[in-house]
Amino acid sequence: MENFFGRLKVEMFYGEEFESAGEFIGELKEYIDYYNNDRIPMKLNGMSPVQYRTHSQAI
Repeated sequence: MENFFGRLKVEMFYGEEFESAGEFIGELKEYIDYYNNDRIPMKLNGMSPVQYRTHSQAI
């Protein structure tokens, strides 16, 4: 979790100004979707976290 929150702050939060809490929540939901479905870290063999979990459960 520490790694996730570190990445979240660097990639989404630093240098941004949000007009409202609602805007922040919307951006946060988009980032979490990106983090879980589109982001491809090398340590997961080129798969997104969701793909990796699905693949490892199928084995």
